[in-house]
Amino acid sequence: MRGFFDLQVNGYGGVDFNSDDLTAEMLYQACERMESDGVEGVLATIISDDLDKMSSRLRNLVRLREEMPAVRRLIYGLHIEGPFLSPENGYRGAHPLHAIRPAGVDEMSSLLDAGNGLVRVVTLAPEHDAGQAVTKMLVDSNVVVSAGHCNPSIEDLHKAVDAGLSMFTHLGNATPMLMHRHDNIIQRVLSMSDRLWVCFIADGAHIPFPALSNYLRAVGTSRAIVVTDAVAPAGLGPGSYRYFNWNVTIGEDLVAMAPDGSHLIGSVVTMPKAFDNLISACGLTEEEAWRVTSTNPRLSLADSQS
Repeated sequence: MRGFFDLQVNGYGGVDFNSDDLTAEMLYQACERMESDGVEGVLATIISDDLDKMSSRLRNLVRLREEMPAVRRLIYGLHIEGPFLSPENGYRGAHPLHAIRPAGVDEMSSLLDAGNGLVRVVTLAPEHDAGQAVTKMLVDSNVVVSAGHCNPSIEDLHKAVDAGLSMFTHLGNATPMLMHRHDNIIQRVLSMSDRLWVCFIADGAHIPFPALSNYLRAVGTSRAIVVTDAVAPAGLGPGSYRYFNWNVTIGEDLVAMAPDGSHLIGSVVTMPKAFDNLISACGLTEEEAWRVTSTNPRLSLADSQS
C-alpha cells in the first residue's frame, strides 16, 4: 500500500510553513517527521496574508525545496489557501480579515509566479470571483480550484463548477455555528458531490464523528478526501504553542482552539490518527480508509493534468 498523501499541511512537528523565518533545517525536520508517520506526499500550504508576504513565503518554500532532495521527495507541491475568501465571520475562520480580498487575476498571477510552477491547489470563495475569471485562469494553468471559506449560492456554485472548480476544502468547517438549517453551504456541496472532490478533517473536533460518517456516506469514498490541515504543533501532543500569530494551548483532546474559544485554528491530527479514526469511529474498511487518505488525493491532482 502506498503512503498517505495530504493536500493541506500548514506545518508539522513544531515547524510553521507560514513563518518568515523558515529555514532549510526546519523544513527538513518537518518532512522527516511526516515521513516517519507514513506520509509519502504533501502540499505545503500558505494561507491568507498580505500579498507580498504570501509571495515571499511561497518563494522561500520553492527555494528550500529545490535545495534538498529529501524535502523535494515529500513536498509534491503547494496549496494556496486564500486570500480570495469570504470576509464574513464564521466563513473566514482563522484567516485575518485585513488580508481578505476579492479574487483578482493580476494578484493570482503574482502568487503563481512566486510558486514557480509548484502550485497545485488554490482555495477561494466562488462568490468573490467575478465572472469566474480567476477560476478559469487557474484551470487553464492546470491548477486545481477548490472552494472553501465561502458561502456561495447554489447558482454561484454551479457556475464555478461549470468553469472548472473541482474540489471543496474541508467541508463542515469554516462555517458559522448558526446558519439556515437546510439552505446552507454544507447541503449545497453535498448536493453536488458527484462533481466535486470533497475534503474533510477526520479528527473528531472539526466534525463530530457521527456527522463525518453521514457526510462520507453522502459523498461516497470514491469522491471523498481526508486532509489533516495540520499546523505547526501537529505531532507534538498537548502543550502551549505560538503560530499564525496566536498563542494556543492544546489539551489532551488535541484541539487547537482560538484563545477566545470562537473557532478552531487548523488541526493537530496526524494522518495515522485520522486513518485510525476513519476505521474505528466512522466504520470505513481499511481499503476505504486508504482510498480517501492516499488514492483519491493523488487522483484529484492527476485530474487537473489530464
